[in-house]
Amino acid sequence: MAARSLGVQQEEMTISGQNLANVNNTNYADEQLVVSESTPLDTTIGEEGSGVQATGITSSRNSLLDSQIQGETSLTGSLTAQQTNLQNAEAYLDEQISSSSSSSTAESSNGLAADLSNLFNSFQSLSADPGSLSLRQTAIQSAQQVSAQFNQVSSQLSTVQDNLNTSVQNDVASANQDLAAIASLNKQIVAAQAAGGSASQLVDQREQTLENLAGLANFSSTTQANGAVNVSIGGVAMVSGGSVSDTLQTYDPGNGQLQVQAKNAGTDITLTGGSIEGEITARDGALASLQSGLNTLASQLITQVNSIYSAGCDLNGNSGQDLFTGSDASDIGVNANLVDDPSQFQAAATAGATGDNTVALALAQLGSQKITGLNKQTFSASYALTVSNLGNAISSVNDQLDNGQAVSQMLTNERASSSGVSTDQEMTNLLQYQKAYEAAAELISTLNEMMQTVVTMKSS
Repeated sequence: MAARSLGVQQEEMTISGQNLANVNNTNYADEQLVVSESTPLDTTIGEEGSGVQATGITSSRNSLLDSQIQGETSLTGSLTAQQTNLQNAEAYLDEQISSSSSSSTAESSNGLAADLSNLFNSFQSLSADPGSLSLRQTAIQSAQQVSAQFNQVSSQLSTVQDNLNTSVQNDVASANQDLAAIASLNKQIVAAQAAGGSASQLVDQREQTLENLAGLANFSSTTQANGAVNVSIGGVAMVSGGSVSDTLQTYDPGNGQLQVQAKNAGTDITLTGGSIEGEITARDGALASLQSGLNTLASQLITQVNSIYSAGCDLNGNSGQDLFTGSDASDIGVNANLVDDPSQFQAAATAGATGDNTVALALAQLGSQKITGLNKQTFSASYALTVSNLGNAISSVNDQLDNGQAVSQMLTNERASSSGVSTDQEMTNLLQYQKAYEAAAELISTLNEMMQTVVTMKSS
């Protein structure tokens, strides 16, 4: 009886030590030793107790909280991915973005808004002195600056989209690794429980892996009677017991924007959370709209300016050239002939009329006109709306992320309270186990003394 008590108390102290060692492990669930009375002995006076025995180890894991945390992890994973990439795009625009009003003007001395303003101001200055070569040169340089800014922003946004494709590929590979790890842990858990042993640490490892997977892709899961967890993503079974039944893969639908499908089933996966979904949403949503808005703005600038400019005449009496080349933000440029010879700038409506400012004035007035191809907005207002839409998207994501993180923290705290390790409780338990151990040892010592007394009495 005393020996069993010593063994149980020692095991209790071992588990307390394990709990204290994992006090800062957020995925660890507090473990407890399951004890029961040993099989009693039949005696002439009835059953007599034979002490205590350890029958197993359990953990205080709360499956409902685990499931809720997985869901919130998927949500915050998606929103974090969106936030990071939309803020990268915001930095590339180099504008003072306001999401409060679609009519607000983007403000930055280095941004496209300032360059557009400078372009039309240079046309206005030229209209006051159309024969000035220096003012013609200034107008040409302003056009070059606008073109360069369009090119740079377009290139940077394309880089962000390419990086998102790479992130999708990397996260899909990580998700497949997690699926394989879950299947392997399922095998070990089933085997351990079938043998009558404890699988608490394996369950903790699996929960951590499940939460890692949740951060990448939202999934649904069901726990089997044997302890295994089946996992499905987008309605497609991925893990069944100890085997991986399918995996994720990326594919190009033909537009260079990678999508996700089930490899074996060959069907598209509809993701509802996780960083993979967030990356695709940012790429195909706000970033695609931003790139489209910039392309439309550049295209209309090329078309509208050239339609006025091409009818003008330069100082040499020549006409018919375009000011801008290209078709959108990615390739807009300035006629190379003008860069080398500003006298070829077509500011007049009549050949040989040096003081004619008709074309230069029309170009200046274009800046305040509402353009049909821009939904009847001016160039500045259209760009401000494009920038504001990005600001609205970032603001929305930020608000959702703040709320999601607050809920996630609340659930994490609740789990820590219900199944986490309490240092105070474990220290109290250790004292209790120590006293019980000492009492069992005292019982053995007392029995030993009694036996010594009997031996002494017989020998005398």
